[in-house]
Amino acid sequence: MYSGLVYGQSFNNHSEVRVVNGNPVLFINDGQVPPFAYMSYLGEAANYREMASSGLEVFCLLAYLGDQGINSTSGIKPFRPSFWKGMNEYDFSIIKSEFDDLINVKKDAKVIIRVHLDAPVWWERQNPSELCRLPTGESHRVSYSSKKWRKDAGVALLALLDWIRCSDYNSNLIGIHVAGGFTEEWFFHYKDKFFDESQSRSNGFREWLKEKYEQDNHLLQKAWNDSTLSFRNAKEADISGISSGKSIRKKGENSQLDDTFEYHGQIMSDNIAYFSRLVKEASKGRLLTGAFYGYHLFVNDPRRGHGSLSTLLDCPDIDYLSSPNDYRREVGVDWLPMAAIRSVQLHGKLWLAENDTRTSLTTLLREKAPNIVPEEGDWYDKGVWIGPRDLSTSKELLWKNAGRMLAYGYGGWWFDMWGGWFSDPELRSVFQKTNDLYKKYVINAKPDEDLYHPEIAVVVDEKLQFYDDSYGRITGKLFKNRYALGQVGTSFDIYLREDLAALEKEAYKVIWYIGIEEITGEEEQIILRLNAKSNRVIVTSEEGSLVYNRKKLINSNKGRVVWTPEQIREVLRSAGVHIFSTSNDVIYAGKGWLMVHLSEAGRREILLPSEWSLTNVKENGSTAYNSDRLMLEGEYGETFLFKTD
Repeated sequence: MYSGLVYGQSFNNHSEVRVVNGNPVLFINDGQVPPFAYMSYLGEAANYREMASSGLEVFCLLAYLGDQGINSTSGIKPFRPSFWKGMNEYDFSIIKSEFDDLINVKKDAKVIIRVHLDAPVWWERQNPSELCRLPTGESHRVSYSSKKWRKDAGVALLALLDWIRCSDYNSNLIGIHVAGGFTEEWFFHYKDKFFDESQSRSNGFREWLKEKYEQDNHLLQKAWNDSTLSFRNAKEADISGISSGKSIRKKGENSQLDDTFEYHGQIMSDNIAYFSRLVKEASKGRLLTGAFYGYHLFVNDPRRGHGSLSTLLDCPDIDYLSSPNDYRREVGVDWLPMAAIRSVQLHGKLWLAENDTRTSLTTLLREKAPNIVPEEGDWYDKGVWIGPRDLSTSKELLWKNAGRMLAYGYGGWWFDMWGGWFSDPELRSVFQKTNDLYKKYVINAKPDEDLYHPEIAVVVDEKLQFYDDSYGRITGKLFKNRYALGQVGTSFDIYLREDLAALEKEAYKVIWYIGIEEITGEEEQIILRLNAKSNRVIVTSEEGSLVYNRKKLINSNKGRVVWTPEQIREVLRSAGVHIFSTSNDVIYAGKGWLMVHLSEAGRREILLPSEWSLTNVKENGSTAYNSDRLMLEGEYGETFLFKTD
């Protein structure tokens, strides 16, 4: 464990997340700053110069402990050399070079370093027992249950912090993004089936069981229905995926499997908490910490390890959490975050979206860095890696990103993956204006300036995937309702079931429970109180949906697991929810903002809840006007953004 400041020098900047008017916001040296940043895997001075001229203050740089590609299935090569050359041996020259490229362009740039904590090959060779063990006896990458990896990687992380603290770059550093696993997003590395039969994992699982069952063998034996069981011989269930089912099993039907998945998910949240604590201790709380985690709405396979967000939200050493936007990147579709961010915000954590939005300037990795592209396959040459054809559509999609961040009260970084994706003044004008709007309207905003709050609450269970014998297929089908919700014509909040009690302080007209199985006695009492004051309640499971008017069942939709926007709107109308548009447009309303993203070209009448004062902030010099409706006309995918008063 780190014992204090090695060189007796502190970090210059003090960065933190504070809750202002009920919303987490970013402060650097006691001043609130826009939570928008720039990042690139292949950052160059020219790109930094472009983004600095767009008003961005925060930049993300990269540092790697590992020397293997971040994606263990595609064969992609490393983006950077590892700075960890051996135990207590480091080469920070590549990090120095990156800092220099940035600060030569913007001397006062504030920097968050994404540190990828996977082990390099030399460490794996020295520590074969700390790797994932396959049934064949072969190994595959580090076991994330390995305490030795965690300790050694932690020492290397602290060495990096010490080097920066004693360098000229101390004045730039504001935080560390702790990264690890597949694509740096804390997924377990595996190709087709998951295996880890290492002693590290078995030992970790048994220690976890001792804590859960209070070191009482009888409790473990009763739960697993095995009188011969002990903490010394308990083994993880097979979660390789070789065999799968077609239903959601009840809790306790297979406690060995239940416990295995719960432990499996908690490994990653525990690792994030561990490295974040090291950063907080080493910086005496002056540096930000954050990580990718909680992709339960999008990644439903429990083997990936993203089922313990609620645990991580209780960690005092985490300031922010992140994910890319939903990867259904169609025009006219809501690209929402992959987690229940209302719960993230309730716990005082800032959400930062990774806006890796493809544009008409997006190039293929093969064109920019052929030495990094896998030797075989064309994964990086097609599909999600291709941007829209025209600059106009690209710009409107960036405005949609910006509108969602403003209306839902979070931030993010513009992720220019291979560089040059935003190298056009028209595209960068979105970043400049978003920054300016935040400074003008969000900083120092008064609590009563928000005219509209979402009237729909969605409650989901991130752990449903643990009991999904189809390895997430059923869970994924249930959570597909997020796409229809995004086109109903109004805003909504998503919560984890662990935060049910927080809904009692709100005034939602509709509450939709998706995949909430086997409620506890405490949950039942909360739900009864919520149902009594909500106009409509929807309950959706793998068998279908039920609709209640307060406590009375009014509609049974057996077989309706996935809803359409029209079907949801029917329930919303009966509950008195305000619907801005019935044209399947994407609407973001809240925090003093109204955004409309057109699902098809044409004229629209956007109905407002009352007479609002509206300013079209996309148009320079636009003046405010009062109205109870908006008449809009635009192209397919066009985005309109208004400040409301």
